[in-house]
Amino acid sequence: MSDVLLKIHASALAGMQDSPRHLAKWAALAADEDHPDADLTEETFRACVAGGDGLLIALWSRALTAWDFADTPRWASDTPPRTDARRTAAYERLRIGPDLRKVLDAAIPVNTVQGATVIAREFTPWYTSDRVAAHSFYWTAYERTLRAKGWSDAAIASLDEASRAVVERLTDPEQSAVRQAKGLVVGYVQSGKTANFTGVAAKAIDAGYRLVIVLGGTLNLLRAQTQRRMDMELIGQENILRGANPADADTLIGVDYVGDDPDWSTFVRHGGRPSMLGHFDIERLTTRDKDYNSLAQGIRALEVEKREHTLPLHDPRNLHHADARVMVVKKNKSVLTKLVKDLKQIHGLLGELPVLIIDDESDQASVNTSNPKRWEKGRAERTAINSLISQLLELLPRAQYVGYTATPFANVFIDPSDVEDIFPTDFLISLPRPAGYMGVQDFHDLDKPVSNGERTCADSQELAHVRGIHDASNDRLQEAMDAFVLSGAMKLFRAADGTPEAPFRHHTMLVHESVKKDDHAELALRINSMWHEAGYASMAGHDRLAALFADDFSRVSEAHAGGLPTPSSYDELRPYVSRARQLIGQGGRPVIVVNGDSDRYFEQLGLDFDRTPRVWKILVGGTKLSRGFTVEGLTVTYYRRTTQQADTLMQMGRWFGFRPGYRDLVRLYIGRNEPLGKSGTVDLYEAFEAICRDEEDFRGQLARYAELIDGKPQLTPAQIPPLVSQHLPWLRPAARNKMFNAELVEIRSPGEWVEPTAYPTDPTDLVHNAEAWRPVLEGLDPTPRHVSPTHGRNGGYEAVLGTLGHDALVGILSDLRWSIPTHFSPHLASLVSAGRADRIEDWLVIVPQQTSLRRTEARIFGSRPLSLAHRTRRRGDLFGAVSEPKHRGVALAVAGAPNSTEDPSAELPTRGRRGALVLYPVIEDTPRLLADGTLDPRHLVMAFSLVAPLPKDGERERRVRFRAIDSGKRDRVIIDREDGVE
Repeated sequence: MSDVLLKIHASALAGMQDSPRHLAKWAALAADEDHPDADLTEETFRACVAGGDGLLIALWSRALTAWDFADTPRWASDTPPRTDARRTAAYERLRIGPDLRKVLDAAIPVNTVQGATVIAREFTPWYTSDRVAAHSFYWTAYERTLRAKGWSDAAIASLDEASRAVVERLTDPEQSAVRQAKGLVVGYVQSGKTANFTGVAAKAIDAGYRLVIVLGGTLNLLRAQTQRRMDMELIGQENILRGANPADADTLIGVDYVGDDPDWSTFVRHGGRPSMLGHFDIERLTTRDKDYNSLAQGIRALEVEKREHTLPLHDPRNLHHADARVMVVKKNKSVLTKLVKDLKQIHGLLGELPVLIIDDESDQASVNTSNPKRWEKGRAERTAINSLISQLLELLPRAQYVGYTATPFANVFIDPSDVEDIFPTDFLISLPRPAGYMGVQDFHDLDKPVSNGERTCADSQELAHVRGIHDASNDRLQEAMDAFVLSGAMKLFRAADGTPEAPFRHHTMLVHESVKKDDHAELALRINSMWHEAGYASMAGHDRLAALFADDFSRVSEAHAGGLPTPSSYDELRPYVSRARQLIGQGGRPVIVVNGDSDRYFEQLGLDFDRTPRVWKILVGGTKLSRGFTVEGLTVTYYRRTTQQADTLMQMGRWFGFRPGYRDLVRLYIGRNEPLGKSGTVDLYEAFEAICRDEEDFRGQLARYAELIDGKPQLTPAQIPPLVSQHLPWLRPAARNKMFNAELVEIRSPGEWVEPTAYPTDPTDLVHNAEAWRPVLEGLDPTPRHVSPTHGRNGGYEAVLGTLGHDALVGILSDLRWSIPTHFSPHLASLVSAGRADRIEDWLVIVPQQTSLRRTEARIFGSRPLSLAHRTRRRGDLFGAVSEPKHRGVALAVAGAPNSTEDPSAELPTRGRRGALVLYPVIEDTPRLLADGTLDPRHLVMAFSLVAPLPKDGERERRVRFRAIDSGKRDRVIIDREDGVE
């Protein structure tokens, strides 16, 4: 019966298409001719689902997930996607009872994964469900390929949603009016951006874009990786063969993949030439091994045929019968120059041709980095690749530009008024963190409630995955190599026990210490010697591995393996150690140096992860092992490379990515005290955490203002950079070639921690600020007290308290002087408007006090002795973090922040409309006292953090406001207010 029910339900759901409908009626219609006597009762359906009918559950999982993710569907436009309300709306349309709903919810829970965050201009909707239903051949094939690869329904639905968000903001390829849209898609490092832009390409081709240009990498190896991925998952066997017979070698001349790619059988198949199936073919203008070449046949290949010669190509009667062209080209001056030259020889048609340009790693090479001060007046000078991209956009008036990157700041700082450049004027989309991705949250204990001394590898990501470079005795490089051997043996053990072994095909270790090639050669020699002296086949070697297994891998896997096979002892694992050692040492070289400047160098290394059956090696290198280079099977990383550029450091994080079947085996050995500059040192682990926090804060800013107000965007992409400069103090707010003409004047963020860092350095200004705070210091209670967000002493500390009216605080803050006034002025404007709206009544002033015997105290203007905080300016005049994390809980609880740990029984002076101000008297050196024993205010920074109170209903009313910059200021112009933003 279940097979019959499966067929009936499959037919019924296919008929429903994108809208749930009365299930009983549609099932009866589907069963009418072939299965008129089938039992279609809800009781039978419910019994099959409750009994674990896998095929029936998979069928309904696909349907329910698609409805859960649908973007403002007509049948449930008032319910947000991925919510219980949306699922209920679907059930109501299906007209099924509560018992069946419960069973379906248990078998197919609502996936609450976060959707993409979109900051965009208003646009005219054209990519409708009817348009998709009429033209979706290549997207359907791509979706089918992803399912075959094991993608879940939720993952595919999430990709569908995110790629649709891009395509619908492009220009309708059928429209008569010429319009270029430019956008930027922000992902995470090694998080599947290629999957997204392949999906975008599939949908764009279906919709009518007839030339897709992918700018992929600066080395041919990277370009070839992207080419192969699109050939495999989108273009397909029939379009690659173009009529050639795979069994006839004579017809395969010039055809790649057949016979030399082990995965050829998994390339998507369309069931015949698409043009013979009533659709259209895709012609490749580049191949895996050949970049774009300036040849006569290349010019002809760019000339798109028209069925109706009297109509423009973009007319639907021509567009949907014309073949599409796809090319994947290097960001190389010579290659792009050839392409531009060929395009210039095509006359007439280019103005009718809908084109999509996808720029992978768009912050590399594509951004114009020339110095604006050296430009001739009224003329922008461009770097080579930026100039060629601009020429492409000029030659292709219907071209749409979409950049992809994990480090977006260079892109959003491009001058938006330069219409020939690649600033994302139309949209900026931040992709959600995909399921299964190992990112910063999996290596850092961000805001963990458990104290450091109480953490174990079960509740601490740091203890599970992160190790230092040195231990009490020596360098831990040998231990890292041992971890590489052990983790390889663990993969072989799991494969032998039935775990899918495809993710274990490659197994790599990355050693990244320096950018210098001489250092690489020396380090590789050292590692090679260590490998041959490690004695992995000896008793001593096995004893060393057994100890590491017992002390590290066994414990971590017990806590994090998630049901994957794990040996109970080293003796059980030992047979696989020998095989792992053989695979790593195969060919007599366990180590490969990767620092070549040419493609030929890479080709000699055997580092083609696509065509090489197994790559089990230790890789030593520098920059070439960072941006764009996917180190397949990366399990152990030994990292000591320092840099002062945040985006560069982020791109070095190759340990981020997908690790199916071996997440628990991943280890990061990272320097905690590495030299930087002449005398400084840096904790690289903390540096990564700080930068990743900044990145997440940027994403949070986008998410905060992505919501429409009165149907209009709060922000357009041009207004995002001020948010970056405000909240990411390590970025220069006004780089030479990244100036913006708008000034952010308000950030309203009730219930959130606000921490200024741009305090002045001039002694006169410091004295002025200290005087401004004098009334507050004089009004503090004389006796310190213990404050805690919870009852008891957990999470608490000693502090001196006071209260201050809101108007009084605004008066003080308005009088303060700053090294960069614009860093705090948006928050001050928010406090001013909150006072006018009577949203804040007063503030609890908290001055944390140290209790250790080594504390530093001093009186300020005759106050009681107060604890002084030692802080350092990290970048120019900007301090790093001023506050201490443990001080935040009390302030958040006072302000009523919903994520605070406030305990109703805790003794805190809270009340409605009360904010919290945490005051830090900061010194940068040894405290200097005046003759009367008080602290010299010329060497005192009165720093603070604050949390504005939430409204009584707990809703965070968020808003940003901009104003035009005074045109009298040199090199600046006034901009208009737009999109309803004040």
